Amino acid sequence: MKSSTKDQIEGNLHELKGKVKEKAGQVTNNPKLTTDGQTENLAGKIQKKVGQVERVIEK
Repeated sequence: MKSSTKDQIEGNLHELKGKVKEKAGQVTNNPKLTTDGQTENLAGKIQKKVGQVERVIEK
């Protein structure tokens, strides 16, 4: 598997985990969990973009 594809898949997973953590934090009224979720969601988006840029560079 190419590193660009791997980055995009891992980015999607981090984004999904972040969204779940964020919602769980909101439901349980836990601001730390909400913030952790937002941070992981952002990290996933960044990783996904890195994979997209790598794919363009590979061509």
